[in-house]
Amino acid sequence: MKKGTYVLIIFLIFFFLIIATMASFVYLEFGKAPSIKANSYLELNLSGKLEERAAVDFFSTLFLGKKPLSMYEIWMNIKKARVDKRIKCLILHLGYIQCDWAKINELRDIILDFKESGKKVYAVIDEAVDFDKEYYLATACNHIILQPVGSLVINGIGGYVPFFKRSLDKLGIEAEVEHVEEYKTAYNMFTEEGFTPAHRQMMESLYGNIFSNYVKVIAQARGKSEEEIKTIINHGYFQGENAKESGLVDECFYEDEIENLITGQGEKISRITHEQYLKIKPSSVGINKGKKIALIYGTGTIHTGESMYNTMGSTTIARWLKKARKDRSVSAVVFRVDSPGGSVVASDIIAREVALTKKEKPIIVSMSDVAGSGGYWVSLPANKIIAQPQTLTGSIGVIFGKFNLVNLYKKLGITSERLIYGERADIFSPFRRLTPEERSLLKKEIIWSYDKFLTKVSENRNMGKEEVDRIGKGRVWTGSQAKELGLIDEIGGLSRAIELAKEMAGIPAGEGVKLVVWPKKISLLDFLFGKKLVKSNLLYESSLKKMISALELFERETIWAIMPFWFAPE
Repeated sequence: MKKGTYVLIIFLIFFFLIIATMASFVYLEFGKAPSIKANSYLELNLSGKLEERAAVDFFSTLFLGKKPLSMYEIWMNIKKARVDKRIKCLILHLGYIQCDWAKINELRDIILDFKESGKKVYAVIDEAVDFDKEYYLATACNHIILQPVGSLVINGIGGYVPFFKRSLDKLGIEAEVEHVEEYKTAYNMFTEEGFTPAHRQMMESLYGNIFSNYVKVIAQARGKSEEEIKTIINHGYFQGENAKESGLVDECFYEDEIENLITGQGEKISRITHEQYLKIKPSSVGINKGKKIALIYGTGTIHTGESMYNTMGSTTIARWLKKARKDRSVSAVVFRVDSPGGSVVASDIIAREVALTKKEKPIIVSMSDVAGSGGYWVSLPANKIIAQPQTLTGSIGVIFGKFNLVNLYKKLGITSERLIYGERADIFSPFRRLTPEERSLLKKEIIWSYDKFLTKVSENRNMGKEEVDRIGKGRVWTGSQAKELGLIDEIGGLSRAIELAKEMAGIPAGEGVKLVVWPKKISLLDFLFGKKLVKSNLLYESSLKKMISALELFERETIWAIMPFWFAPE
């Protein structure tokens, strides 16, 4: 077979894969709304990565026939089902959900609100190992059902924090870091061999607070004392009837037996999936109508320029905020933040737009899993800041770091010649170390940025700078701790943020509103031909391209307001 024939075959295969993907996408996004029978239940399969606004995922769309999990879509679907008379109940099939505790708590709040309609919620678990977050969600349901021989492992939270300094030393790589101050531990894994006292204190405080809330909530939900729950967690492993006898689950049923529990014997009930129900317009069941409130999502690392895959570009977010501000039909703005921070400059650009918006109409910040450092900076000018009890926030601090590869290059036999015009033209080069004078200069620069951060917190939160510095120094707090310290205003989620936005805009509590959401859904033509995909923040990128984009961000920006990060499987 000729070479040209191989190329043609490969092209045709690739072409048909694209067509199949587009067809799947078009069907999922724009397909005809399903016919729902009068006695139906909504089924949600909650497993995999959970994002605030899920990006287009070609693999899932093409091969699995479903979209990635989106908090907004789950929230809206359950809101619809709450008032839809055709939907009798909700069934959650729980698997391992890839997110942090604040999103889980938000889901829990949504379920509790749904139950207030008088409709029931059933959590179904086949097998669950290391299932504490998911079990925390399940305890909001009316019934928890485990497969008869399935295992349920709830064994507490935590894990291991790795430190790479010794490995880097062996490789000849040195991390050179200046930070403000001792709790700003984002680079500690590269500069330390273990916890510093401040790092340990912060981590124990965060996880201790989350664990305490976890035990308290599930104890109340399951009718047990907190000591009983701690004993159960220390035991850890339960299987089938043992889980039921311990009071962790209500029933041990097979899939075919669940329907009888829901309906009683003899009654028929129809299933509608989450993906099918997404096609039901909210307005068709009487919600998402009325005066407009803009809902703007800011997720991922903050940087200057346009947003990329799961990043918060200052140009993009500023444009959305300005559009919402200038749109006279928009009564208020809710800014949903899920970000560990990033560039100080980009954070300040976004914060400026939030402040300008506040002058013209109410703007409420709703924090998701994390809104720390730059993520907290962009939130500061809002009228109100709301977070979940487990939201990681604060981290008022600044950091600079670079890796020099001097010793690695020596080991590899790589040499270089210096050619610069400007005394410090190569200050960020991996080919040399920072001089003591340069470290001192950079320290002064980040102290200046830190002082600006303190000032902004002081002015926006009505606190003295000394007080802000005391609870700052790069320290991360949970949402419940941040509420006590005055860093946020309320504990709650997206629903509460919308309520506050209505209240501040003078919209009666019983009146509905229509959400205008950014990023907007991409049109079919945009999807087919790539028009404005970057600006939509829904561009699919390969893993390699995402990695390169991230490296380019770190290379382009210099001083960062970014959260400490760690690895702690739960």
